[in-house]
Amino acid sequence: MMKSTGQKKKVKSRIRNILTLLLVLLILLGVPYAILKYQSGKSGISMKEVVQRKMIKSDGSESGDLLATDILEGEKKDFLIRQHIGMDYDAKPMISHVLVEDLDEDGLLDVIVCDALDNFVSWIRQYPANTYTETVLATELIGPAHVQAKDFDGDGDKDLLVAVLGLLYPSNDKIGSIVYLENDGNFKFKKHIIIERIARVSDVRAGDLDGDGDMDLAAAQFGYDDGETRWMENLGNGEFKTHMLQNLSGPINVEIVDIDEDGDLDIISLVSQEWEEIYCYVNDGTGNFRMKLLWGSDNEDFGSSGISLFDLNQDGKLDILYANGDAFDYIPPQGMPWHGLQWFENKGNLEFEYHRLCDLIGAYSLRPGDVDMDGDLDLFAVSAFNMWEDLDAQSFIWLENVGDMQYIKRDITNDPTHLIVMEPGDFNNDGLMDFVTGGMYPYPPFDRMSRITLWTNDGSLVSEQ
Repeated sequence: MMKSTGQKKKVKSRIRNILTLLLVLLILLGVPYAILKYQSGKSGISMKEVVQRKMIKSDGSESGDLLATDILEGEKKDFLIRQHIGMDYDAKPMISHVLVEDLDEDGLLDVIVCDALDNFVSWIRQYPANTYTETVLATELIGPAHVQAKDFDGDGDKDLLVAVLGLLYPSNDKIGSIVYLENDGNFKFKKHIIIERIARVSDVRAGDLDGDGDMDLAAAQFGYDDGETRWMENLGNGEFKTHMLQNLSGPINVEIVDIDEDGDLDIISLVSQEWEEIYCYVNDGTGNFRMKLLWGSDNEDFGSSGISLFDLNQDGKLDILYANGDAFDYIPPQGMPWHGLQWFENKGNLEFEYHRLCDLIGAYSLRPGDVDMDGDLDLFAVSAFNMWEDLDAQSFIWLENVGDMQYIKRDITNDPTHLIVMEPGDFNNDGLMDFVTGGMYPYPPFDRMSRITLWTNDGSLVSEQ
């Protein structure tokens, strides 16, 4: 009897131990599974791809934290003449975007402005040559973040598409919207709200994504921790159907391009926040998209600030130019050493090779242009969040291409400071690359401010050749 009771106790003990072990295994396996399941649901990619993403991020050879320490720094060359254009200002400017565009198609470049202080989109028209007059086109756009010029309705003139945040600083409120400014042919613009009360919209682009002949939309919605990436199918008569591509916070750019050269339009997106990743949505030609992660930093504080697409090495394939310098979470900024400029070389088959160009605290708006007319593409960038108390901190730099994709870093200016956007263009039709910049001033110092600045190329670099 005693022996039987002892055996029962041993059996019960073994069962308890087994159950405890199973519970521990369930926790050890179940928690990672739940995390992978959650991230898969949020990102829109499979759990296998989530694991692959984490492996990519942990691979030092793919790391976005590789700092450029071997770039040559050259002496400053003064070749740009500075000129304020547009409205005068009393308050601290808060320009969020500028677009270089010949809106009236008169052969002279103009500037379209997103003003996040006074919440409007305006047109700085150049007419006649070198005379600039700013006109407000649409008001009550709270926190306009990006504007694109596109013949959206197919009537032969250029309309404007505006991404509206609803609030400049991060928020989870559903206050974003997409606005279409319809050009009546005489440059009077009628405001149409395509969609509103959605997560804050940081970018919107138009293109025929489903091959049916009309303009669809791709949108990046930064939100705060509930952002989205979507495309919107044009159903006609002002109606759109949303197709959600991804539910991650922090999307700041969408680019519509045929990246795989198969005859249809794909979408490239940049997701910041803790993700710091570049995605491609590969189109099958009918608006069905397959997601592919192109690259991700292993630094959750990398500070992605923007991408643009250009054939930098002129091999016939579009490369990705990428700046990381955002510091809205750290005002005043702390000077992150990993901020800088890089490009992703398109190797074909949706494979891209990472190249770190140089370090630049607060880096924004990496753009190419053959400024010295030597046949290769130089690079230009501005800084929004540099350490402005240090007079050596530059707000505008250029990387001179000296051949074989090798660059010399040269300063342009430290005045004005807080430059968040820059775009190139030949404003005076002399065949030389000029620039326009916009300033945003959320923190001091405020001693070197500028709202919209035109930088005209004086041609002295060409005379050196």
